[in-house]
Amino acid sequence: MTVTTAAMVRRKRRSGRPIWQEPPTPAGRVGKALLLALVVLAVVFPLWVVVITSLSSQQTIDATGGLVVVPQGITPAAYLQIFSGGVVTRAVLVSTFITAAGTALSLAVTALSAYGLSRPGSLWHRPLLFAVLLTFLFGPGIIPSYLVVKSLGLIDTYASLIIPTAINAFNLVVLRAFFMNIPGELIDSARIDGAGDFTILRRIVLPLSKAALAVIGLFYAVGYWNAFFNAMLYINTTEKWPLQLVLRLYVVNGAALPSGGSSGPQSSIAGMAPAPTLSLKMAIIVIAAVPALLIYPFVQRHFTKGVIVGAVKG
Repeated sequence: MTVTTAAMVRRKRRSGRPIWQEPPTPAGRVGKALLLALVVLAVVFPLWVVVITSLSSQQTIDATGGLVVVPQGITPAAYLQIFSGGVVTRAVLVSTFITAAGTALSLAVTALSAYGLSRPGSLWHRPLLFAVLLTFLFGPGIIPSYLVVKSLGLIDTYASLIIPTAINAFNLVVLRAFFMNIPGELIDSARIDGAGDFTILRRIVLPLSKAALAVIGLFYAVGYWNAFFNAMLYINTTEKWPLQLVLRLYVVNGAALPSGGSSGPQSSIAGMAPAPTLSLKMAIIVIAAVPALLIYPFVQRHFTKGVIVGAVKG
């Protein structure tokens, strides 16, 4: 046994490979499995508690003294109450519109800007690129941003939630790096055939950049869906509140939702008892988190190609 082990060690040493490139031992495999199981449990358990609590009745919540782990007395009253109309239902529609319109605009503007900055001979190439990179170090600040939005007449409009964040410097740099990886021979051959820049972008560059566009689109969509600070600054009408602002007001601050809707904590559906306040809070959290969780698995396979490969060059 000792001779065999010593021979294996000598063979490993003669291979010249680092220790992390050697095949894992049985103990190492078990340790990795336990570590991954703990990580998955740390991620899934809070989500499980939030979902089960959102589906629990008042009796179950009272019996457990708060958050529910073991499902008992499952009822969809909280979700039915939320989607029966009112502040939360309207906020979901507002957030959906802002996310869809903002993501489409941001992708269009970012793709145009990235393509222009990826062409070495484009107009003001270096000054504009320097200005974009400068935003990584210096932000505009809250007061200057508010004054600009106010001077443009965008206060209390949906445009104030889209236009100020239409371009993200990081996304622009990543997409520009991806465009620079496209072989220049393809673009040169298209120019010889008489294609202009917009034709090249639409028929050559964008079809070859679907992975990067999917990742950048996910970044923009999640950013618009989760944004609440701009709405808190620029939106004064409660009917225009996005979901995240309602989430902050009702769940985080514990304030009552504005009247005029049936999704408040004291309202209920005809023939059904009012949903518990804690269940309503957890239901709002689930509604706010589910879209990103549903979209991410479809875009995950593009991350390596879209971000890491696109960021090799600068």
